[in-house]
Order: sequence, then structure tokens, then C-alpha cells
Amino acid sequence: MIVGVNGGGKTTSIGKLAYRLKNEGIKVLMAAGDTFRAAASDQLEVWAKRTKSEIVIGEGEKVKPASVLSQAVRRAKEENFDVVLCDTSGRLHTDYALMEELIACKRAITKVLPSAPNEVLLVLDGTTGLNMLPQAREFNEVVGVTGFILTKLDGSARGGCVVSVVDELAIPVKFVGIGEQLDDLQPFDAEAFVNAIFP
Repeated sequence: MIVGVNGGGKTTSIGKLAYRLKNEGIKVLMAAGDTFRAAASDQLEVWAKRTKSEIVIGEGEKVKPASVLSQAVRRAKEENFDVVLCDTSGRLHTDYALMEELIACKRAITKVLPSAPNEVLLVLDGTTGLNMLPQAREFNEVVGVTGFILTKLDGSARGGCVVSVVDELAIPVKFVGIGEQLDDLQPFDAEAFVNAIFP
């Protein structure tokens, strides 16, 4: 399950993650759980085509994100997919109603597969600065974050604020986004990261 604020790079990260997993021979299913943003499903569909992944998209108007995610997990069980990448709509960590909906999404997944979600990855925009910490705190409190994906490190942003986030919450950075290409999601390398901050 991939979560985060609006515009942080969730959908793009899912596409790159799918590409990475497919290259390791893993059978991937994407779930278009961002039902608020009109173009979100289309964007994820483009990534599904680019990575040759299967995708589940909600049918009809006003489809609930939780139903799309549970439908995807159900299909994954029936058709023996290895990994389901669940997209969710971007939300401000201060919006209580939207954060509550994330709980519903997580609950819907767990109902179909009690051990799931195995990972709840929070996408943190490397250009955010100190606002990263309250974001991470809130998302972790609501859905129990298991790892971070630090994005947008292809410009002048170095994402140094993530150090205080990891220090306080003891949650690891799993991947970093370093560009727009399919293979621009790299496993986090602490030494390389520190060397980039202090050249």
C-alpha cells in the first residue's frame, strides 16, 4: 500500500517499483485506489502498460477506493499474483476525514488477506523540508508505515530532513527516486545518501 500527500510522486513510484519487481520475475498487479483524481487511474494505466503489469481499475462513478483495493487483492489471490501495488489518493496529513478513509482502505485489504498489507510505504517528497516530520508522524499513527520512498532527488533537493524522520520514528528509507526513467527508483544506500548531502 502506497500512501502520501498530494503530488509527492506516489503513482510514479508505483510504476517504477512495478518495473523493478517485474525485472526480478515477480508477477505484479496494480490497484488504482486513487479514485478522487480524475487522471490518476489513467496515469497508473500508462505505467501498467509501460511495465507490462496487470491493473485493477474501479468501474463507474463514485467508486470507493477500499472496494478497488479489496477487489485487486481478491483477484491477486485467485490468479496467483506475487505482489499487489495499491495506489491511494494523495491527502493532507491534517485532513481527518481523508486519513480515516486510509484506515478503511487498509481494513478492506486485511479483510481479504489477513496478513496484508505486508508493506505500507509512505512517499516523501525530497523538496518538502521540515514538513516531512509531521507528515510521517501522522501517516504512521493512522496506518502504521513500514518504510519510506524518498522522491524528487533529481534536482537540487537532497532530502536531508529525512534523517530526523528516521531518527524519531525508527522507520527505514527503502527507496529513493532519482529521476523520471523506469529504473530511477533505487534501493536506499545510506552511505551514498550521506555523501550526497555532504559532498
